Amino acid sequence: MKQIAIVGLGIIGGSFAKALANRLPGRYKVSAIDINQDTLDEAKKLGFIEKGETTNKSILQNADIVIIALYPNLVTEFVVTHQEDFKEGALIVETSGIKKSIMQELLPLIPEQVEFIFGHPMAGRESQGFAFADDRVFLHANYVITPSDKNKAASIEFFSQLLKDLGFGRITISSPKTHDLMIAYTSQLTHLIAAALINSDSTGQNTVEFIGDSFRELTRIAKMNEKLWSELMLNNREPLLEVIESFEKQLANLKQAILTNDKEALEQEFIHSTQKRLALESADQAHEFAKERGK
Repeated sequence: MKQIAIVGLGIIGGSFAKALANRLPGRYKVSAIDINQDTLDEAKKLGFIEKGETTNKSILQNADIVIIALYPNLVTEFVVTHQEDFKEGALIVETSGIKKSIMQELLPLIPEQVEFIFGHPMAGRESQGFAFADDRVFLHANYVITPSDKNKAASIEFFSQLLKDLGFGRITISSPKTHDLMIAYTSQLTHLIAAALINSDSTGQNTVEFIGDSFRELTRIAKMNEKLWSELMLNNREPLLEVIESFEKQLANLKQAILTNDKEALEQEFIHSTQKRLALESADQAHEFAKERGK
């Protein structure tokens, strides 16, 4: 039986552990490394891992697949520290939310006896920690793989199938540069907007008595892991600043229409936004239809 080691049992690592146990029971022997012994004990008690250690190198030495689910700034340190501990022929999977900078750092350091696959699961929760990990966040979720020149096609194919078996819906192959720009727009900017919106409450009123679904939905992700998101954004500064500037221009257009009492301009902006939203929904529906036909 092949062995999988998960490094970091937070939301992503914990969700991988739960997905492997719930969706592929008995296919892999799953172990974990985490700095929190209580987390490891809980994961083992619940049957999601067979073994858990805070520093034990033998877990890495026996693992056929290693899933690294750490903060970006910890990934390189972990690989450098343990580059002699990876099993020959092992597949190492890195899952952080930025790709270009981490690939530039890691590619020269990757041991020749292993293969690294860089990628990003587009799934997660506002809360943090193993207790909030849930394999259901992977269901129909997107996963972006950013291959390097060192990757074998067979390895990408194998890992893509594993992701589908765990519930992921769409597997996208992307360059690191494209990934970082798109994530700056679809993920990092949206978190900034949510934070800015809820922090801009200067009414001095009891806001909770006046909110509806729109405010709840827009600010849901304002409750975020401040250390992780600060790290992700600062490591992706240039793409993020680019999309912030684009957003500021759009907001300025709306503000100008209101300042000048330009009802027609405001309506055109809303017509455009409706069209783009409908196109997005149509693309999602087409993907779901194609997926169902392919079953």
